[in-house]
Amino acid sequence: MAKGKSGTTVSAVEALVSPALAQLGLRLWDVRFEKEGPDWFLRVFIDRDEPLDMQACEDATRAINPILDEADPIDESYYLEVGSPGLGCKLTRDAHFEAKKGQKVRARLIRPDENGEREIAGILLGKEGGAVTLETENGPVSIETKNASYFKLCDDEDLF
Repeated sequence: MAKGKSGTTVSAVEALVSPALAQLGLRLWDVRFEKEGPDWFLRVFIDRDEPLDMQACEDATRAINPILDEADPIDESYYLEVGSPGLGCKLTRDAHFEAKKGQKVRARLIRPDENGEREIAGILLGKEGGAVTLETENGPVSIETKNASYFKLCDDEDLF
C-alpha cells in the first residue's frame, strides 16, 4: 500500500476502523486526512441512530486508536480526532443518503434550474444511480448529483 497518499490513507483507515465501530453500534460516516499548517489531522466522523454524545466519541477513540497504532497505515505524525459529522453535514456517499432517508435535505445546484433557483430543499426520498429525489412543496424533484455542489441535512435551520 502506498502510504501517505490521502485517498489510499482514507481507504485504509476506513477498512481498519469500520469493524470496531460497528461493534460499538456506531457507523463510520467519513474519514478525512488533512494538513493544517505544519500538522496532519486524521478525522474520523461517526454516526448512529440516536444522538451522539461525548462518551460515544471517547469509546470510539479508545477502540480505534490501538488498531491504527498496530496497523500503522500513515507515515506522517498526525492528531486523531473522532467526532460527529455535525449539524448540516454533507451527504456524499450512497450510505449517507440511505441513512438519512425521510429527513429534510438541501441541495445546492451548480447552475440555476429552469426556475432560476440554486437551492432546493425537501424530504429525502432516496438516491438511485446518480440521481437524488427530494419531496418538495411542489412535488418530487430528481437532481443529478453531477449538477449539485452538495447535498446536506437541514437539521440546523431552527438554531438561527
